[in-house]
Order: sequence, then C-alpha cells, then structure tokens
Amino acid sequence: MTDPAQTLTDQQYFSEALRNGRLPAKRGLYDPKNEKENCGVGFVAHIKGERSRQIIDDADRMALHMTHRGACGCEENTGDGAGMLTGLPYELLEKVAKADLGVDLPERGRYGTGIVFMPNDEAEREEARSIVNTIIEERGQKLIGWREVPVDPEGANVGPTAVLCMPNFEQLFIEAADGLDADAFERELFIIRKYASRKIRVESELDQNLMFYVSSLSTKVIIYKGMLMPEQVMPFFKDLQDPDYKSHLAMVHSRFSTNTFPSWDRAQPCRFMAHNGEINTLQGNANWMFARQGVMKSDLWGDDIRKLCPIIEPECSDSGNFDNALEMLYHSGRTLQEAVMMMVPEAWQNHHSMSEEKRAFYEYHSALQEPWDGPASISFTDGHYIGACLDRNGLRPSRFYVTHDDKVIMASEVGVIDVDPANVKTKGRLQPGKMFLVDFEEGRIIADEELKASVAARRPYKDWLKAQSLHLEELPQQEIVPLYAEQELLRRMQAFGYTSEVMQFMLMPMLREARDPIGSMGNDAALACLSDKPRLSYEYFKQLFAQVTNPPIDSIREDIIMSLECYIGPEGNLLDSTAEQSHRLCVPHPILTNEELSAIKSLDYRGWKSKTIDITYPRSEGAAGLKPAIDRVCDEVTQAINDGFSLVVLSDRNVSADRVPISSLLATGSVHHALVRQELRTRIGLVLESGEAREVHHFCLLTGYGIDAINPYLAFESLRQARIDGMLEEKFTDEKIVLVYRKAVAKGMLKVMGKMGISTLASYKGAQIFEAVGLNSEVVEKCFVGTASRIAGVGFDVLAEEGIRRHELGFPTRETQSLPVLPNDGQFHWRKEGEAHAWNPHTISEIQNAARNGDKNAYKRFSSLVNDHNNKACFLRGLLKFKKRDSIPLEEVEPASAIVKRFCTGAMSYGSISAEAHETLAVAMNVMGGKSNTGEGGEDYQRFVPYEALSEDHESVVDSLKQFDEEAAERRTNEYSKRSYIKQVASGRFGVTSWYLTNASELQIKIAQGAKPGEGGELPGYKVDKIIAATRHSTPGVGLISPPPHHDIYSIEDLSQLIFDLKNANPSAAVSVKLVSEVGVGTIAAGVAKGHADKILIAGADGGTGASPLTSIKNAGLPWELGIAETHQVLVMNDLRSRVRLETDGQIKTGRDLVVAALLGAEEFGFATAPLITLGCIMMRKCHLNTCPVGIATQDPELRRKFAGKPEHVINYLFMVAEEAREIMAELGFRTINDMVGHVEALEIDDAIDHWKAKGIDLTPILTPAVKPHENVGTYCTISQNHGLEEVLDNELIKKAWAAIHEGIPTRFDIDIQNVDRAFGTMLSHEVSKHHGEHGLPDDTIHIDAKGSAGQSLGAWLASGITIELEGDANDYVGKGLSGGRVIIYPPKESTFAPEENIIIGNVALYGATEGEAFFRGMAAERFCVRNSGAKAVIEGCGDHGLEYMTGGRVVVLGKTGRNFAAGMSGGVAYVFAEDKEAFRLNCNLGLVDLEPVENDDEIAELKELVEKHSNYTGSTVAADILDNWNESLPKFIRVMPRDYKRAMEELAAEQAAEPATADN
Repeated sequence: MTDPAQTLTDQQYFSEALRNGRLPAKRGLYDPKNEKENCGVGFVAHIKGERSRQIIDDADRMALHMTHRGACGCEENTGDGAGMLTGLPYELLEKVAKADLGVDLPERGRYGTGIVFMPNDEAEREEARSIVNTIIEERGQKLIGWREVPVDPEGANVGPTAVLCMPNFEQLFIEAADGLDADAFERELFIIRKYASRKIRVESELDQNLMFYVSSLSTKVIIYKGMLMPEQVMPFFKDLQDPDYKSHLAMVHSRFSTNTFPSWDRAQPCRFMAHNGEINTLQGNANWMFARQGVMKSDLWGDDIRKLCPIIEPECSDSGNFDNALEMLYHSGRTLQEAVMMMVPEAWQNHHSMSEEKRAFYEYHSALQEPWDGPASISFTDGHYIGACLDRNGLRPSRFYVTHDDKVIMASEVGVIDVDPANVKTKGRLQPGKMFLVDFEEGRIIADEELKASVAARRPYKDWLKAQSLHLEELPQQEIVPLYAEQELLRRMQAFGYTSEVMQFMLMPMLREARDPIGSMGNDAALACLSDKPRLSYEYFKQLFAQVTNPPIDSIREDIIMSLECYIGPEGNLLDSTAEQSHRLCVPHPILTNEELSAIKSLDYRGWKSKTIDITYPRSEGAAGLKPAIDRVCDEVTQAINDGFSLVVLSDRNVSADRVPISSLLATGSVHHALVRQELRTRIGLVLESGEAREVHHFCLLTGYGIDAINPYLAFESLRQARIDGMLEEKFTDEKIVLVYRKAVAKGMLKVMGKMGISTLASYKGAQIFEAVGLNSEVVEKCFVGTASRIAGVGFDVLAEEGIRRHELGFPTRETQSLPVLPNDGQFHWRKEGEAHAWNPHTISEIQNAARNGDKNAYKRFSSLVNDHNNKACFLRGLLKFKKRDSIPLEEVEPASAIVKRFCTGAMSYGSISAEAHETLAVAMNVMGGKSNTGEGGEDYQRFVPYEALSEDHESVVDSLKQFDEEAAERRTNEYSKRSYIKQVASGRFGVTSWYLTNASELQIKIAQGAKPGEGGELPGYKVDKIIAATRHSTPGVGLISPPPHHDIYSIEDLSQLIFDLKNANPSAAVSVKLVSEVGVGTIAAGVAKGHADKILIAGADGGTGASPLTSIKNAGLPWELGIAETHQVLVMNDLRSRVRLETDGQIKTGRDLVVAALLGAEEFGFATAPLITLGCIMMRKCHLNTCPVGIATQDPELRRKFAGKPEHVINYLFMVAEEAREIMAELGFRTINDMVGHVEALEIDDAIDHWKAKGIDLTPILTPAVKPHENVGTYCTISQNHGLEEVLDNELIKKAWAAIHEGIPTRFDIDIQNVDRAFGTMLSHEVSKHHGEHGLPDDTIHIDAKGSAGQSLGAWLASGITIELEGDANDYVGKGLSGGRVIIYPPKESTFAPEENIIIGNVALYGATEGEAFFRGMAAERFCVRNSGAKAVIEGCGDHGLEYMTGGRVVVLGKTGRNFAAGMSGGVAYVFAEDKEAFRLNCNLGLVDLEPVENDDEIAELKELVEKHSNYTGSTVAADILDNWNESLPKFIRVMPRDYKRAMEELAAEQAAEPATADN
C-alpha cells in the first residue's frame, strides 16, 4: 500500500504538517519518531514562598542568558522552543477574569486554570471546546469560562515557520465541585485533561487534532511556552508583561532540538518538570508502562483509571513521556520527590556509603519498575515544592546559589542572574544521583540526605524485602540435565549454527581474555540480508549507540554506576506500596548456570511455580511451520499466566532429527510483545534455555526484546568439549569455564549498554535499542514491534528456511552427508567457499598492481570485481543501478584534479599505524590537494615544516601526476608536506594543543567511529614508544584508552559549544563532526548543523581500521548508504543542507561507489582501507597485535623496515577512482560533483537481482528525493555558517594585548565577564600561537584580571604566556586543553561563604590539558582533570570521577574528593590532603593506582611549592593553614601513583643511569 506522505508534492507535504501543527509524516528515511532534544533549564524561587514581580523578571534574565543553550533553525527568529512555568499569578488572574469573562473567581485553591493550545480552524476549535466542556460536566466540576490569551507574534518577531503552525491560545478556568478537597480537585483536573487529550488528540478525526494541547491545568502552577526563542517569550505572551503577574517561583527552559518542524507543544517546561537530557530507554519504559496498565488499580481512581490511559501519550517527546509517568505516580498519592526518586534512582547497587534504609527504598522500588535511564538534569515542581535532581552519572550541569535574602537560583550555568557577591550564602551544584528540594510551606531547603531519609523511612522497605524477596541461591537445588555425548553435542552445535570461527575467534578468546574478543580492519562481509549463507536472526540487527544528543557511558572506568541485577517474575501494582510488591526473584546476572536453570525449571517454592514451554516444531512442517509454532508458544505462555505460573522457561532442548528450533530471538520477541499487547507482560517472568545464544550481541538482543534471564547451555558444553579436545587450556575446569564466560559476557553486555548511555540492565530490558536491517514488516510487527526496519527484507519464510538449512547440517536427511567437524563459513576471514567479502585475494592483488604500477587496466579489473561482484554480494549499493540518461562528452566533466580535492583519508592515528604509513598518506593527499587526517593520536610538530624529498622520490611523484594531471606535474616543486590537513579532536584529546589546532585546515570532532561506535580508542602499551608518547603527551610503554564519551559533549548544546571553542581556537579552519550511520542520524545531523558545524561526516559501520571488540565490528552501526541518504533528506527538509558539506566513508573503493554516494547526498568522500592496501596492507586483521608483516599497523622497528609504500601508490589509485567517476558522470549527464549531489532519480533498483534473500529488500526509502520546504532550498553547501566570532569578547582582548602579541611587551588589564562570554582567552591564544609557535610567550606576558561569572570553556587551549585571573566563578570546561597558560580563580573579596565548601568551577575542568598551571580557591564539580596529560593544578575539593584517565601532570587536592577518584589514571601524580584516609580510600578507584605516603624529598618540595603558589595566587586560607602547620600537615597527604606510570618511570631512570655507563665502556 502506498504511503500517502510519499504521493504529496513537496509543498503539500510541508503545508499539511504546518497547517495542522504537527511534525511532517514519515517519508523516505525521515521518521518523526527520531527527533531528539537537549536544553538549558533553570529556576528561581523565594524559599519562604514570597510572591513578587522580581521573580518573573529574574527568570526572564535567566532564560536570556541561556539562549546559547537553545537553538534556532534555518530562520534566525524561529526558535526550537522556550517557556516559563510559574505559580498561579492570582492578582493577574482575578483581574483578567473580571475584565475578559465578567466573573469573580472563587477563592484561591478552589479553581484550576491553564493555557490550552487550540486548533486554528474555528469549527474544529469549537468542537474541541465542546468535548472539554462535556467532560467537565460529566466529572461534576463547574466551567467558569474560556479566555482568549493575548499574544503578539509580530511584536515578538516570531519567525514565519513558527507563525504558520501557531495554535490558538485559550485559558480554561474550572471551579471545584462543592465538598471536594484540594487533592481530590487536582485529581479531577488531571482526569479532565488526560481524558480530553485522548478524546481529541488520539480518538477524534479532527484535521488539527494535534494542535489541541493542554500546557497545564492546575490550582497551583501555570505554563507559558511555545515554539519560541528565550527572548521572544515575554514579548509574545502579554500576560507575562503585566506588573500584576507575581509568583514565588519561576522555571524556565530553552530547547535545542534536532528539527525545526512544528513543535509548539514540545516546548518546555512540561506540566511538572523541565528536563535537560535524553531518556535512552524510552521504548522500553513506554512498553512496560503500557503493560502495567493491566494490573494498575487505586482507591483514588476506582473505575476512572481507564480514562487516564494510555499513561504514556503518543505524539510526545521523551521529556513529555517522562512527565506523563511522573504525573501519574504523583496524582496516585506519592509526593513529587518520591516519584522522581523512583524514576531516577541513585546508583545504589555499588554505593559503599549509602544507608541501609535508603538502599532498601531503591531496591524495593527496583522490583516495581525499571529506571528511566539516560543523562538528565530534571527540575520539578508542584507549587508546594520545587526541586531538581541529577542522573546517577552526573552527565548534566546543575549549579545553584542560595542568597542571604532567601532566594534560590538553579540553572545549567552560573551567572544567569546578577547577584551581589555579598548576598551569596552558598554556591553548590547537584551531585550525581542527588536531589535538591525547597519546601515553600516550611520555608527551607531540604538537603538530599534528609529528604531521602524521610522518604525511605515512611515504610519498612528493608523488612519487606527480607520477608518477601526471593534469591536464586535459596531455590531448592535439582538434578541438572546430563551432558551430551560428543557426537550428539556436535550435531546440536551444527544445528544451532556453531562454526569453527565462532569457537576460534569468539568463544575461546572470551575465556582467555575474560572480555569481548578484539578484532581489527572492520567488517567487509556480506550483510545477513544479502548473504548466500543461512545466518542467525541476530545478525539482521544492528546495535544503536549514543552520539551527540546523549553520551555513551564508560562501563569500565565508571562501573560504580552500572548494574546487571534485576528482579524478575510477576510485578505488583505500581500505584501501591505493600510488602507483597517485593515478592519477586532477584537475579544478579542475566546468564544462568545450568544449576540455576534446573532449580527454576523445577520451581515450586513460596507460592512460585514454573512451566517449561517447548520452542521447537516438527521438521515435517517445513518452513511453513515456523509461524504457527510461534503462535502456539505465545498462546501457551498466555495460558500459563492464567494458570497461575510465576515463571515460564522457553526451551529449545527438544531439538532433534524430527524437531527444528524456533530462533530464541523470534520466540522471545513474539512472546514479549504478545503479552505487552494484552497488558499481561508484568504478570510473568520469562527465562530462556537456549542452544542458539552464545555471543554478547545475542544476549543483548534477547534482553532488549524482553527476556529476563538466559541459560546458554550449549555454549557451556561447547567450551567444555574444546578443553577435552585440547583446544582450550586445562586450567579451564568446568566451573571456571562458566565463571569466566559469565564474567566476559557481563563486561560485554555492560559495554553495549554503555554505548547507548544505559547504566542498568533493568532499564535495558525491553528497551529495543536496535535497528533491523533486512527484515520485513510481518516479522517486525509480530516479534519486534516498534523496531526500525527501513528497507524491508526477509520474512518468516526465509528465516525458517535458514533455520532448516542449519538443522540439516546437524541432522542431515541422509546420514552420509553429516560433517565430522564444525563448518567454517568464513565470516571473520575470507575463505574460498565461504561468506562473500569485499576484500579478498583477487581484489587486493588487482588494486595493488594498479596502484604500484599506475596500471589502468589492472584498476579496471579491480573495479569490475568490486562493482559487478563484491558490492552485489555484500552491500546495499550493489542492489542499485544507474538509470539510462542523456550523456555528455567526457571532456565536459570537471577534471579528476578537481574531484580528488574532495577526497579525504580516514582518521587512522599515528600509533595505530606506523609513522611511515601515516606520513606517506599525508604526503600523497597534500600532493593531490586532498585531505589527510591525523586521527586521534595528535601529530608530531616537525611535520608542520615542509621538507625536500630525495630526487628519485620527487621524480616518481611527478611521473605519477603526469598520467592524470600534466599541469600539476609541471607545477610540482620539490617541496612536500607531511602535515595533515584535518586535525582530529577525539575523546582522548591526545596532543590537542593550541599549536596543533592552529596548524589545521579542518578540525574534526570524532563523535563516533565506524568500527566501534559508542566506544573509545585503545592503544596497547607495546605500541606507545617514546615518539608516540611525546606526541600524545603520555608515558612510553603505558597503554592509552580514550573515554567512550567526549567529556565535554554530553548533549547537542555541548557539541555546539565545542564547535564554538574550536572555531575560536582557529577561526580560519572549518569544523567538521564525524558521526556513524544509524537510524535517526539525519535528525542528529540536523542538530549538528544547527550547532554550526561546517561539515558532517557520516561514516559507515562496515569500514574501520582500528582495533575494536568483535561485537562492535560485526553488530554496531549501519551501512553508509542509509546514513548519508537519511542525512541529506533530513537536512534538505530542514533547509539546513546548504549550510554544511557532507562526507561519507566506509568501504568506498571505486568511482561507482563515489557516484552512488554523491547521488545519495555526499560531496566529499573518505578512503581508509583501500589506501592502506595500496601501500601494502594484505588484510591480516592483526593490527591490534603489533605484528603487521608489511610495516603498516605496527610500531615494531623491525617490521616497520618492511614498509614499501610510496605516496604515488595512493596518488595513482585515487586519480583512477576519480577518472572512473568522471566516466560515469558523463554517462549520466553530470558535469560536476555539485550537479550530482542528491539526485537519487538517477538511480534505480536493479530488478535483475533475483537472490533468495535480497529480492525482498526495498530501497525505495533511500531513493526517495529530498523534500524541499520551498523552491529556493539548497541541496549542497553554498553558504557559510555564522559562528558569531565577531561578537566574542576575545576581540577586545586581542586589541588590548596587541603590543604583547606583536612586540612581546608585558601587558595587564581588567575586564568584566559574564556567562555569555564563552571560550574566553581562546582566540587570543590562537593569535599567540600563530605568531610565536608551540612555545608561546614568556610566562605572564599577558595578564588578564577578569571579574564576574565566566562562561563555558574559560581559558580553553590557553597558550603559554597568558594568565587569566578571575575574581568570581566559572562554568564547565575551565582550562580545557590548557596549553601552557595559567588560570587562577577565587571568589569575590566581599564573599561571605567559606570557599573550600563551595563550588567555584563546573564540570570537566582541565580536560585534555597538556601544560600550564591552574589554581582554584574552592571546589570543582565532577570529572576534574579528566585526561589531564601535563598541567599542574591545585583545587580545594572535587566531585566524582576526579582525575579520570589522567596520563600526566600534577594535581593537588586540598580537600574531599568524590567517588571513583583516579579511575583509569595511568600517568601523572596526585597529592590528596585527606583528614580521613579511610574515607578517601573508599572513594578511590584502585584499579590502576596505589595510595602511598609522600616521602621523597623532591616530591615534598614539589608539593610544597604548588601549595605555596596556590596560597599566593588565590589567598587560600586552607593552603595558608597547611603551610603554617607543614610538619603536621605533610603526613595527611596521600600520593596517588599509577602503577604503570611508576614502572615506566623506574625503567626510564634505569635506562638513563645505564647510558653514562655504556658511554664510559
């Protein structure tokens, strides 16, 4: 059936959406479900509840000073959304009710009111009003009236798009029925709103049904919001301008969304909260909440509870859905703070200092519901309370002031409201998992510990858990199933798809390494939906991952916030709190041993019974038997619920010659969704006994689609047999196999969860964080509801056929056909009769012959192999062909010399590959005018200087150029450059200094990497030699790991900030952002474009050269064809395409690949693996082992001598690619690449392909032309981004420091600073670096005395010779990339608070600092000195995760630290002043460090000097007291020493001591 959205013209498509106030319908690869948002949030309130006009004015100023945290789209005056929530302004309401409605309002508290968005169509508006009025009457309440809300879109300069879809605004007044108390009336208002919303938004047939939206309906608070910018809110809503508008609180929100489509209702605040963050587990939360509706009941609601359903409303953002759940819990009798604690719990499982009572509260409620997981700063209020909480990992900034005149100011930044420093009582920040609450009735702030202790003490949760909860170890033990005989085991392994590769590369390495195995060189094997081989159902799924709008979590270094523990079995009633609610089974690990499974299968204990259901079906039924078998299993599980069973075990042990297994994944997904649909899922626990599941990816999928626990019995037995067969070491006893395998699986699952920013398995379960590639709708709608599967594909018939083919291997119909060993299908490594691979001996041989000899015939043979065979067997583009079009002469097509300038090499770091390979690539690209990339390893500064090549090398390059570009060959002088055009800025920030950034033509922010999206890079210690260590500012021999997230990108507005920072660090360089293809990447890219990136790279998941876990290489990310097409479509739809250049990469090899990429939307093209192969790579896939035999991916000096690559090899190859592209362009009638970009009408599906799987694939979504909102929309980059650099305060600094920069004259001056002054000192540093090079100016040549609250990134990449001395405080990212400068911050002299007890700087200070000094009088928030590699710093206390990933420098902490201190710290030294050494030890992550006394004389002197400097620079009384009592103070210092660093320093000292002796001999 044709989708109506596909048949509309472009203008109809948009006008329909705009006119009806909704997001555009799904079209092509755009899906409105993928829209995301991040934001700035804050509130101001009077603690004593005093109402005033000043609160409103302060809130307006707050919003204006967070404008940079919001965004606008293609129109500078169309905002993403902004709003304000306040208490009811009684004086104003009483006045306007009299004037507009002619009524006197009832007494305060006896009426409710709210702003209602209404349809523009008068008839539809009247119908909506009539529905609401009827419901009010039915509920027995009294309608007072509807008031037209005065708005002024013209005076507010609201943009045309926002005006086109603007609803009507009316204010509804309702009076309480007689005798109704306040809480009961609030519940009635809730029913009226929810029921009216369902009737109008969901059930009505109004064209503008989604324009109806009740912003709020309450006796306490009211919300004014819309598709506005912060500066438009007050002028737009005339009510807010009225002097009589007074409140005791005001909450504001500034939205940064990934779209510019109609979003009046998605603006915030929501009804109870404003949210800065993203709910990563939304799909699962929504499914579980829907299922819980079946058991929800409450005396407060009675039969009315069904009127409140669906609790999770459709057509809502993640924040809106969170608010839906929150208000349901609140109105059902819980306090707002208790409900928030339930939904956003602390990381209680591994918290060493949490009270037993609070732990019991969280554990009890974990049995009721899963967390709403993801990075979140949530401000909430019901008018009685106002508060805020932070997610368990502290991934959003939330700073607050409390003043002496009883105001509290909380916001994403400090400095958003002007406050007299003498009036500041305390300065703080929300800590991870903590809550902050103001009780207006009591007139005080209630601290986290007090409020949570109070909530936790209301009920005896600890006693309830002790009495009611069940634990696996207490279940009665039973006999386990006997082990299979060797031949029977082999049959079953074959039938379930085991191969020798699975054992060799996956399962046995899991034991040996106790983690997910590592591989390299990407994945060039055929997609499952194109493969000739029978593939497991799991292989049709790709893991999703966090990028930009939320960060991945570091599951290794920040494991204190991760948990695999889950309660399983029938849930209780979420709206109730009784002991029986906790009568569930606690499962600490999702992988069950055979003993645990046997106990569960025989369960009859404490009222629990289990039932085992067979998930096999008769082979005699053939492929047609699969669907009926799935239906039978679903029916049997439903009957088990009706029969009172608590657990069901889905088992495939009955597989035999006569019975074929249903895939465990199909069985799990179908049962889970069948039960969700019937609202029965929470009444049963689902356990799986599976011979099929064995890999981390399998377990993640099964959990993601609803299974509670898994027993992989065949994996256990296969590993036991491997030991018996001598393939596995004898040390792996039966018990150890199970123990280590479970440990490896746990690590792997936590990493996959962490990729998506999910910290608990309870949240991950049922969250469906996957996309299907090549499954048709019948499969998805039955088994994987809500999962994206955008190109259709195989159905149950093919899946069944694959299962039968596997079964035939194990149980052949003719016994003579049985195999005595496991098959090897060559999925990991190419085999002649195995799986198709893009790179094989034939393609490698031909490309190397072509490149080395400039042999165009060899290139044609290579191109033919790739285009006609490999691509068709492996990649989606192989299913496409070019349409017959009017051709043009070849000479009319732009020359190859112009095309190659659009070529970029992949981001392969120096370190992962050898210097010889890295430099050769750079030289080649510079010769052609292309773009080489540093990768994340920094760059040796010597490469910035041109060099003269050997004459024979120069002549060889010229000879190569002559074949393709004679003019360039004639111009070519013997001056070459090894400088990389693109300087990458990755999460590790290795070597990212001011000088490095200044020497870039393009700065690339690597958000994700094709081969391992959501994970950080890793360089083992044996690859870190002295030169690499110097380049990366680290220690030789010490391994380096990049954090999975950029610690300065936790959201889209953070990325916008980093783009701004980098543009300040080098105004002449373009800033690009590297994303990886996944569903929704187009909407993410729209946000990136709105964040002012100049270029966006969409990397395919099938490329990649670096070392990565095999789970990521094989199962994460998508082909670039989907990613680049979606990105182009969405950017054009948003009229953002003309602002940015688009690049794509991932197994691009030929001119045909290039043309397809351009037609899908790319204008630049990345090559990585292919150039390496031209230089000699033979795809050994051992890059991570340092054993590359051709000197490319190794640092071994002997192996590097074998490198034989030349720049001309790369030049020859890439010019031949360009020439092939030119030939195709001529055939298609395109003269330039720009002419070709996005013209998908030149492509069509190749109907000649009749493959048993591929024939079901529908590439229509990829080939859907991008929709233009108006005629003049650009479809390739034609305009430059406006970075706003002319408004930056550094322009003033540069003027004041002109003499210092140009003449070296010392300069000191004063300047005032505000939070809107971001990246202060960064552009100045660029000027210093540009004029003075890597060493900058002499110390303190430029000294800036600033005063105020500094914006984000104060002193980012501050160059040597510059000192910033700030009297005030600062926001996040102070001293980011500090490059030799000095930063000093202390409180205003008139301050009354104790600095050492208050927050002076925000999160992630000194991130990636390489050199310089920093002194902070006060405390830092979270992640202080993360990845510091050389700076010296003194602080008076810090939050969680301090010194994470530090590789160098010195840090002195003169106070308390947070949890997880020194996690991943591999270099540098810290000195911590610990009054309570045991408390510090418990807060310290001892995985890589030792805690020692400070005893060495040199270290004592160094420590004392730093403390003295701190005292002198900041006036610190803490430092002064320590110095005054030095002898007593010194023993209280603890030296935090990384063990690897200590070993490396000792080895270095030994080497240096040996050198003189060697010289003497």
